[in-house]
Amino acid sequence: MLNKLKELNEFPIYSCNDKEFKEFGQVITGYNFEELVEYAEKHTPIPEVGNIYIASDSEMEKLSVFEEVKTNLYGDMDIQFGYCNGNNSLLNGLEYHKGSEVNIAITDLVLLLAHVKDIENGKIESSKVKGFFIPKGTVIEVYQTTMHFSPCKVSDDGFKCIVILPRDTNTDIDLSKKIIIFEEDKYLFKRNKWLLVHNDKQDFISRGAYEGIVGANLKVKY
Repeated sequence: MLNKLKELNEFPIYSCNDKEFKEFGQVITGYNFEELVEYAEKHTPIPEVGNIYIASDSEMEKLSVFEEVKTNLYGDMDIQFGYCNGNNSLLNGLEYHKGSEVNIAITDLVLLLAHVKDIENGKIESSKVKGFFIPKGTVIEVYQTTMHFSPCKVSDDGFKCIVILPRDTNTDIDLSKKIIIFEEDKYLFKRNKWLLVHNDKQDFISRGAYEGIVGANLKVKY
């Protein structure tokens, strides 16, 4: 699959096991996510079109591994277990959080990643983005300095991905009360979510998202 993705796409795609991933995150091993993966496989749908994102799934958070992740991976901070499933193939946007994100690939998928250091004068070139193939069953930590957005599918069946974050991340805030003091304040879109989007995402821009991606809106071909 990885070799096929490399052949079909005009931007770099690596494996999350390659050294190039170390700038953006790490592969996590040792935890038993079997129950959580089984739940996601059976009880989280892939919509016919578009994506679905659930920030916090109360049934997932009842599983025993929740406390292990909360205590160890997040240093006893309050966290949430959710998921993002869908049919996306495009870059569309790049977001970051103040705190790492843990992803579990329930299907094979690709993440399009960039680094916050590559934002210059409120813009980031899509040429700075690298693709990473995340095989089914892989658990990764995405560092808070890593810009990311929706996973991309690598089959017609779509993708499924568990998303673990500090509690209340990606929930709604009143953007009308936002005060711009520092440059990155312009990017704040939801709670603990700083987002730059491509001009193609007019639906997000109309809701207050910051247009900050310059260049092609990358598409993952498979």
